[in-house]
Amino acid sequence: MLKKIGVEHLKVGMHLHEFCGSWMEHPFWRTKFVISSEKDLELIRASSIREVWIDVSKGDDVDVGVAKEESEVEIDRQLIRAENLPAALPEKQTLSEEVQRAAKICAKSKEAVVSMFQEARMGKAIEAEQAMPLVEEINNSVARNPGALISLARLKTSDDYTYLHSIAVCALMIALAKQLGLDEKTTREVGMAGLFHDMGKAMIPNAILNKPGKLTDDEFEVMKTHPAEGHRLLLEGSHISDIVLDVCLHHHEKLEGSGYPERHQGDAISLYAKMGAVCDVYDAITSDRPYKAGWDPAESLRKMAEWSKGHFDEKIFQAFVKSMGIYPIGSLVRLESGRLGVVVEQSAKSLLTPKVKVFFSTKSQAYIKPEIVDLNHRDKIAGREDAAKWGIRDLAQFWAGDALSKT
Repeated sequence: MLKKIGVEHLKVGMHLHEFCGSWMEHPFWRTKFVISSEKDLELIRASSIREVWIDVSKGDDVDVGVAKEESEVEIDRQLIRAENLPAALPEKQTLSEEVQRAAKICAKSKEAVVSMFQEARMGKAIEAEQAMPLVEEINNSVARNPGALISLARLKTSDDYTYLHSIAVCALMIALAKQLGLDEKTTREVGMAGLFHDMGKAMIPNAILNKPGKLTDDEFEVMKTHPAEGHRLLLEGSHISDIVLDVCLHHHEKLEGSGYPERHQGDAISLYAKMGAVCDVYDAITSDRPYKAGWDPAESLRKMAEWSKGHFDEKIFQAFVKSMGIYPIGSLVRLESGRLGVVVEQSAKSLLTPKVKVFFSTKSQAYIKPEIVDLNHRDKIAGREDAAKWGIRDLAQFWAGDALSKT
C-alpha cells in the first residue's frame, strides 16, 4: 500500500517508493529504498523535495491520519492517465544555455553510475528501473540541445572514463534514435542500453581496466569478456529489456564477423547493437585516455568513415553523422578568413555551416576577441585543424566555459 506524505513525517525504517519531484532535485540516484539513517532524512529534508510516496508493505507506517492510502492499482491508473496526455516537448536551448544544466546532469549521473558499478561488484542485483529517471534527464537534455551533454561527457579523466563513457553512450544512442525516427519508448530503451552497455567492466580487474598503456594479448582477452559478463549481470537483475541485453552483449560485433563475443555478422546483428557499436567507438576515440589523447570530433568521424565498410552499418553511420554534424561541437576548424574557431552549434540548413566561436588568427598567430560566426551568413570552413599545431591548450574552455568545473 502506498501513502503520500510530507518529508517532515519521514522516519528511519520507512520504504521510500518515489520522490515527488525531479530526479535532479533530490540527493539520491535511486528512488526505491529503505531509509536507514538520520543522515538520509537530513539529506531529503535539505532538498527542495517536499512530498514523497512510501510503501508501507515494505517498511514502517506513519501515524494514523497523516496520509491517505492509495493502492498500487490506483497509482498506476493515475500514471496511465498522465501518459495519455500529450507530452510537453522540451524547449530548444542554445549550447551556452544548456551546457550549465548538462554539467549538473553529468555530475549526478556519474555518481549514479559509480554506485551501480560498486553494487554490481558487491554482488547486488541490478535494478534497471531505478535508472529510468537518469535516462529521462539525459533524454530531455538531448532534446533541448544534443551537443551540450554529449560534448561535456567526452571531457573525461582517466579516473572517471568508464563511468562518463556510459553516460556519453546513453546520450549518443538517444540522439541517434531520434535521428532514425524511433518512437519515444524505444528511444528511452536504447538510452538505457547505452547506459548499461559496459556494465560487465565492473567485473574486470582494475589493473587491466585502468592500465595506462596498451593491453597485452592476455589482458585483452580478459577485457573481451566484459560483454558476456555484463549480459550475465543484467540477466540476474530485474526489469531488463531485450534491447538492453542485446546491446550489452553485442556492441562489439562487426558487420564482417571479426567482432566479439559471438562473431556475428550482417543481419545477425540487430539494429540496436549496430547503433551501440557506432556510439561506443565514437566516444572512445574522441576521449582522452592515459595512453593517447582523444581525436578531434570531426577527425574522428572521418576516421570512422574509413572503417565503416565492414565495421559499421552504413545507413546507421550516416544517420549518426547527421545527428552529430560533419563538424561536431568541439571541433577546431579554420575559416577561409584565416581565423580558427571551435564549433558551438549545428545549423538546421546544412551540415557544412555550423556556428563557430572564432578566437585565434592564423595570420597574426595570436588570440583575438572571441566572436560567434554564423557560417550561413559569412565566411566558410576551409578545413579541420589540430590544436597542438597552433599551441592551443584547453580548447574546451571556448565552448564549455565554467561548466567544465562541474563535471
